Amino acid sequence: MADVSLRERRQRLVERPELRGMAFCRAYAREADDWLAALAKRAVGDNPRSLALLAVGGYGRGELCPYSDLDVVLVHDGLRNVGTVADAIWYPVWDQGVHLDHSVRKPAEVLAAAENDLRVALGLLDARLVWGEARVGDPLLEETVSLWRSKLGEKWLPALSAQMTERHRAQGDLAFLLEPDLKEAHGGLRDANVLRAMAIYAPKLADYVDLESIEPAVTGLTDIRVELHRRAERALDKLLLQEQDQIASLLSYESADDLMASVSKMGRTIAWAVDDAWRRQPSWQPAREQRFARRRSRQPVPTEPKEVEPGVEIVGREVALSSEAAIVDDSSLALRLAAVAAERDLPIAKSALHRLADRMPPAPDPWPLETREALVRVLLAGRPAIAALESLDQQNLLSRLLPEWAPVRSKPQRNAYHRFTVDRHLLEAAVHAASISDRVERPDLLVVGALLHDIGKGYPGDHTEVGVDLVARIGARMGFTRRDTDVLVAMVRHHLLLPDAATRRDLDDPVTIEKVAEAVGDVGTLTLLGALAEADGLATGSSAWGPWKAGLVSELVNRTAAHLEGKPLPKGSGWVTEGHHRLMEEVRESGRPAVVLDPPQVTVAAADRPGLLASVAGILALHGLDVRSADATSAEGVAVEVFTVEVPRGSWPDSARLREDLDAVLADRFELEDRLAARAEAYAGERRPWSARTVSPHVVTDNDASASSTVLELRAPDEVGLLHRVTQALFDCALDVVSARVSTIGSEVVDAFYVRTAGGEKVTDPAVLRTVEEAVNAAAN
Repeated sequence: MADVSLRERRQRLVERPELRGMAFCRAYAREADDWLAALAKRAVGDNPRSLALLAVGGYGRGELCPYSDLDVVLVHDGLRNVGTVADAIWYPVWDQGVHLDHSVRKPAEVLAAAENDLRVALGLLDARLVWGEARVGDPLLEETVSLWRSKLGEKWLPALSAQMTERHRAQGDLAFLLEPDLKEAHGGLRDANVLRAMAIYAPKLADYVDLESIEPAVTGLTDIRVELHRRAERALDKLLLQEQDQIASLLSYESADDLMASVSKMGRTIAWAVDDAWRRQPSWQPAREQRFARRRSRQPVPTEPKEVEPGVEIVGREVALSSEAAIVDDSSLALRLAAVAAERDLPIAKSALHRLADRMPPAPDPWPLETREALVRVLLAGRPAIAALESLDQQNLLSRLLPEWAPVRSKPQRNAYHRFTVDRHLLEAAVHAASISDRVERPDLLVVGALLHDIGKGYPGDHTEVGVDLVARIGARMGFTRRDTDVLVAMVRHHLLLPDAATRRDLDDPVTIEKVAEAVGDVGTLTLLGALAEADGLATGSSAWGPWKAGLVSELVNRTAAHLEGKPLPKGSGWVTEGHHRLMEEVRESGRPAVVLDPPQVTVAAADRPGLLASVAGILALHGLDVRSADATSAEGVAVEVFTVEVPRGSWPDSARLREDLDAVLADRFELEDRLAARAEAYAGERRPWSARTVSPHVVTDNDASASSTVLELRAPDEVGLLHRVTQALFDCALDVVSARVSTIGSEVVDAFYVRTAGGEKVTDPAVLRTVEEAVNAAAN
């Protein structure tokens, strides 16, 4: 096989579908070894002449995926023509189209490079001899490890930590991303390699972090990475949505959801291990560095156990269980342990987690008061509660306390709207709720309701309906009173009510306020729902909560509270102001449109004409503005339209240019449809990313949602110019659009239009309603 090219060898392996994961990597590494050794031997003959070819990094570990780079170092002992030998090896590799990371160095130069470059130092920890003289390679490999333990590990540890933090910030969490990078994300394969380097530097690390626990996760992620390379025929490490179904099938997962749930679990395992290692650094770092660290922080390390509450003690910088801890009899113990850890921002001792995993029984039914109080306590601790509860969850302890947790654990939400798996979303929502718990009278109900609001997503059926049934049982089991359980149920049933109503309904319409008030029942529940809406939105992602939505929800809560208390409703938006009347006069005098940009609002006044709203909406889309709401009125032949907008990219447009384009479109001198089509095509990939599911446009009409208008609601994929096309379709149906509300959910929109007939009435004729629905549906397709 010496004359068979590396590319041919690789292809033969790629064409063997049964050769997967680590087995493929090891086989490919052996083929690369054999081929490179043959090249080197051909260059120098049978005498290696004080040369050693080392494989480093992933190649050194034998983890060579189909299109991974070959990382090699040619070590020499002063050979004069070493450059010629190196070229005889490198050029054939390049000719094969294989990516090569290479260097030629003397042993002292290798060690110097490790001292000056963290990447080089890490790569050498996995180095091994591929070809050449062992007397050149082996002492260097031993010295590299020795140098890392004695000097380089201490030197590079801060940089390694900073590098990881920045990489995690840039790449996100493997466990929660829609399209995770299997190598670079937090919890990915690079983190596993970093953990290995930390363990080489500090063997004592193994006493505090279970290094073997990550090996199945590393194996599983490598299985997926190999198949990604195989399918893409290139070095692809990002698990793209369009690849997930096929990868799931190749690796015998039942579905892409099952694949991504497995990816989430593997990512969480590695992330928890590496994060836990950093949290416990004071415990495992070598004594010399530990002394320096204490000197810098000037904080003594306590050595004697200090009991802080029954069964829970602080040992060193960890929270542990005392020897007398009542693991079997005290169902509050695990949650109190987590609460102490969260309140003091300390890790939970590995021994405590293992003792709980071995002996803790399921929680009794109902819970003792102390257990419920411990749950509330840890949730109210805020952000550190996630690390503490994650530690319990890594040992499956949360499911013993709350069996309904198991179905949502690591469950993916395969859409661009949610950034977390269901379980992490619930924890994030509880943490955000804790940060605003001072706004409500019952912080306990707020954080528990936030923790449970999406618990139904682990089961078949509508997650809200399922969640209502589950929480009715969970609340009673936790020992809440019937009244408190009813409030928790209401929080689950209506957790989407306020954001949906605020963004899709006219808050000046009394029917909107009456319907919300009827649903929530009382001010206390309303206030809890308002806080839950904020916590849920913040936990979902940037597209789910922002100043615009926050302002609308706040206004809805205030107006609904006034209604429930029998007070006069707060003055509405009253958006037709003296300024608007002055704009109308300006239009009458000049005969030209008037445009005012006052972020986040755009106000347009123009001679009233059929289809004006559609034209203005089209111009705004063309200038890169996303409309969130629109209101229109007219008097004496002049219309005023006020748009609340967002700028997803670029900057605010120039008002003079906006007015010129509006002038042109109203005078039929502007090819609006063509320009919008061109812009939509340019941004199609950005605005309509791959999604786990394709949404077809869906239209419903409602004559009970408003006192004076028919409300038409459209759910459709988000596209440039969609609002323009829909409002034009409504105009073509001889309908007036009084107002519109636009809500973006990931790559989808939910638009609500308040429409009336030319006579100012609701649309009640069923045949007309069907025609309107068909027209809007066609415009959205």
